[in-house]
Formats: sequence, C-alpha cells, structure tokens
Amino acid sequence: MRIVKDIAELRAVLGEQRGSGHRIGFVPTMGNLHAGHHSLIARARQCCDFVVASIFVNPTQFGVNEDFSRYPRTPEEDARGLAGNGCDLLFLPDVETIYPFGAERAVRVQVPDLGDILEGASRPGHFDGVASVVARLFNMVQPDAAVFGSKDFQQLLVIRRMARDLAFAVEIIAAPIIREANGLAMSSRNQYLDAGQRAQAASIHATLLWMTGQLDAGMDSPAEIEAAATQRLAKAGFDPDYAVIRCAEDLSRPPQTGKERAVILIAARLGGVRLIDNLEWEPANAGH
Repeated sequence: MRIVKDIAELRAVLGEQRGSGHRIGFVPTMGNLHAGHHSLIARARQCCDFVVASIFVNPTQFGVNEDFSRYPRTPEEDARGLAGNGCDLLFLPDVETIYPFGAERAVRVQVPDLGDILEGASRPGHFDGVASVVARLFNMVQPDAAVFGSKDFQQLLVIRRMARDLAFAVEIIAAPIIREANGLAMSSRNQYLDAGQRAQAASIHATLLWMTGQLDAGMDSPAEIEAAATQRLAKAGFDPDYAVIRCAEDLSRPPQTGKERAVILIAARLGGVRLIDNLEWEPANAGH
C-alpha cells in the first residue's frame, strides 16, 4: 500500500489509475480504525479496481465541548490494518493541506435543515464541518464511488444531499453496520467503555429491536414508542439524547404509519461516552 501526503502526488497516482481505465473507490476516515472501517474497504474493493482511504482528524467538525486534541491518533496501526484489508493507497494529509487558509477561515459547506436536526441540534456546526471536509476530499481524490458506514445514518444522508446538490460525479455507497457479538455497534468510542459498560451498552441495540417490534405490531404511535424507549434507556443507566422514529428519506418527520420506510435512531450517553446507533425499518405492506 502506498502512502501519500500531498495533493500533487495523490493526483499523479490516481491519474495513472484512471488512465488505465480503473474505477476508483474512496473511504474517508478520521483514523483509530477498527473492523467496521475495514468492512468499508472490503465494500469498496467489491465495486472498484483501486481503493483509496484517507485519515484526517478534521478540526472543523468538533464542537465547543469536544476535545479535538484528545481524539486518538494511531496512524501506524491504522496503516497496517488498511494494508491488510485491501487498501491500495492511504492519503494522510495535514491540516494545512486540507485548509490552506486555516481551518477558522475555511470556506464552509452547509446542508440546511437536514444538517440542523438530531445530531446537528445536539452538536451545532458538526455537519457543516463534515460536509466541508468531505467536499474537499472529493475534489482531491475525485473517486468514482465513496463508501460510508450506515451507523452514522444522518451523516450518510447529509453527504448524499451535498454530493447531489454540488453535482459531484461520485456514487455514494452505504455499508451495513458492523456489530459486536452483543449487538453493540462498532465505534472508536467503544474503547472508552469498561467491560461492564460494554455489556450495558448492548441495551441500545436491544431498545432499537424493541422499537421495531412495536412498529411491526402496529400497536403504538411513533411518539408513544419514542417516549417508552427513552424511559427504557434511562432505566438501563443511560442519559438519552434522543430515541426517534423518522422517515428514512430525510429524517424530517415521523413516517406515515405502515406506508413508508423509516429509520429508528438513538443517541445516548453512558458514563460520559456518547453512543449512536440506528435500525432501518420497512413496513410489511410497503409497495402494495
């Protein structure tokens, strides 16, 4: 696997690949990689000839109370994992490469409405930072396809909207959530949980499954299911941020009962660690 740090070298290598008619796949990350990230590389490998990953801890997506300096940085270990899982090239830029005029003075990309709700409301400005850095990376890499994990479902929708609105010629591919044996969604944040908390954190997935069961049974309104789920999480020792049922298209509202695809999203804190997860749901009579 080749490692490059500047845009000129990146474009030279990728230009050779395009000249050979190769389809380029891209997986942007912030590093501290685990099996969930490696599954994104595998998904890109399935549909592309040459796979690029980037590692960049993006300062503009960290909020006021989120410590950018403490985010774990493990580039050597990450590079070994990427090389062992089918990545062809690692783009490892510094802040000056991504933001030549400084992160504070950088041009911003905003995705209105979709970027302001749920995670966007809990972490103001977060999705502005995400959209801005992904737009830059898309311009630098110019991939044919880019793979994003479904665990960050709202982020996936934000990137789809941004790519379509700015006419990026890139296919956005969603990869399924990779889970621990107990159902806990794999996340870099899981390393901050002790063994007891890891077991306790499985309650998030269990609550998602319970919520889908309630929808399948058609017994309660979304608002009633949400209220009960919030209580379940609190009783399990969480500080819930939200537990909601939204239409899968844009998360703007609850789904029409029994008529359209939905996604159930949870964000909750456990011992100071903020965890997110989701499950997609489709009514039994969808399409009929």
